Amino acid sequence: MRVPVLILAAGALASALACAGRAATPVESPGPASPAPGTVVIPAGSPMLNQIRREAVRVANLPTDEVISPGKVETNPNRVSKVVLPVAGRVAAVLVKTGDAVKKDQPLLTIDGPEADSAMSAYLSSQAAVTQAQAALAKAQADFDRTSDLFEHHAVAKKEAIGAESALVQAKAGVEQAQATREQSLRRLAVLGLRPGDFKQQVVVRSPLSGKVLDLSVVAGEYRNDTSAVVMTIADLRTVWVSSQVPESDIRFVQAGEQVEITLVAYPGESFRGRVSRIADTVDPQTRTVKVQAELDNRDGRLRPEMYGSIHHIESTVATPVVPVGAVVQSDNRSIVFVETAPGRFEQRDVMLGKRAGDVVRVMRGVKPGDLVATDGVMLLKGLVKRT
Repeated sequence: MRVPVLILAAGALASALACAGRAATPVESPGPASPAPGTVVIPAGSPMLNQIRREAVRVANLPTDEVISPGKVETNPNRVSKVVLPVAGRVAAVLVKTGDAVKKDQPLLTIDGPEADSAMSAYLSSQAAVTQAQAALAKAQADFDRTSDLFEHHAVAKKEAIGAESALVQAKAGVEQAQATREQSLRRLAVLGLRPGDFKQQVVVRSPLSGKVLDLSVVAGEYRNDTSAVVMTIADLRTVWVSSQVPESDIRFVQAGEQVEITLVAYPGESFRGRVSRIADTVDPQTRTVKVQAELDNRDGRLRPEMYGSIHHIESTVATPVVPVGAVVQSDNRSIVFVETAPGRFEQRDVMLGKRAGDVVRVMRGVKPGDLVATDGVMLLKGLVKRT
């Protein structure tokens, strides 16, 4: 009878130990929740995270209406000088070369010609005429004084006194005329850059403005008798014009004095600012366009005539959220960006885009200013989304 009791006691002990064992076994905690669809989570220590660059969505003032037309850099016509020879003669020396920078009144070339000696002779003749006229005036004045004195003492007739007075008036007029002729000859010498009284001088042609020599069509030793032919072109390139042909239908968006943005083929990715200085008064009947010119500061000399590019004419601007173009991925007729909502956590969002403006694009819906969007490594994130 004691054996069954022992068996029952052993069974009870085994059952108790089994219950105690189950109570000591720890309960496994549930794992982290899997990311939502379209979300990528990259651990903080992953090297992939270093391949992704983020930028905040910013607000930019972008145009509401815009006209883009091809443009070309031109010299400022108000700062271009066409140099001609002041006299005919032989070109003794050319003192500059094409491309040289010159300053105002700097000598450009010298000329040997008969007109220089002729102008000098005219001056000397006019000087001699002044001397003769002054001598005649002194004699007429003395005769008038003597005749007037005699007339007061009734020693001569009134007719002689009137004649002496008339001679004095004529002598004064002669002096004034001779002096005017001398001044004219002096001005002629000044124009030619000659010193009075010195024969065999060369005529020096000087620069009328500071700038650069764009064109040169004369060499030393040539004889030139055409004083209307251009021998040199000098332009001040500190300011240049960019001209464009704006379609007739868009000319209403362009206003004189408005600020424009210019992009040039020579400097991709870079823009320049200028202001509209002139709008043509007529429409080109062949192309149905209106010529518009904008003036640009070119003190650094980077803009050169005949460079091609385009002009952006902006009517008005509005503050708009923008993201870099590289942040947007086109997929299945959708535009998406990846927004970092927490460190290493990127959420895929559909966005509605507006017009592109240079290296950014307008975002009408989907993100807000300050959101961090991925700009580099976007295709990596897209690939990870597909795998999940």
